[in-house]
Amino acid sequence: MRLLFVAILLAVCGVAAVHADTPKKVYKWTDEHGVTHYGDSVPAEYAEIEKQVVNDAGVTVDVLQGKKTDEELAEEQRQEALRMERELQRRADQALLATYLSVDEIELHRDRRVELFQAQARVTELYLRNLQKRLDSLEQEASRFQPYSSDPDAPMIDPDLAADLNETRSTLGRHQPNLEKLREAEQQIVARFSDDIDRFKQLKGLN
Repeated sequence: MRLLFVAILLAVCGVAAVHADTPKKVYKWTDEHGVTHYGDSVPAEYAEIEKQVVNDAGVTVDVLQGKKTDEELAEEQRQEALRMERELQRRADQALLATYLSVDEIELHRDRRVELFQAQARVTELYLRNLQKRLDSLEQEASRFQPYSSDPDAPMIDPDLAADLNETRSTLGRHQPNLEKLREAEQQIVARFSDDIDRFKQLKGLN
């Protein structure tokens, strides 16, 4: 029992010694009036300002950031956006250099992509021309019937003819924008490859 008591006493003394050797943190901060304060704790009213942790010699060993202002937060966001932009550009440059060995390769790839859009545009143009011819024919036929004829004695248009006329108009209206989209896509492809060529030359130091 005596040995157990001695062991417990030694353990307690050891813990106390460890805590006694642990230095307390001393904080340093400056209030809104420019007055510098020191203390082993920071009052609640100064919790959101920047604080320094100093050692026994008064040397700063750590800095605790305070609450950032709206301007500081906005600047951080701007810097992060710039960092992301630079990183995306770095990745794009890396991919560009890994994909092509010369400007000729870029131009060849561009021409193949352009030819694809041009072929699709030609097919769409042919389809639209055929639709327009059919519509013209249907409208000419429908002009002999009411409600398209100016003759008050003209018979009412056949329901099948009216349905065919409306469907052809609707189909033509749906597909006409596709041709413009293909042309816009072709222009975008040309512009994108032009940018790639300029960037490739810049990275390679080409004139």
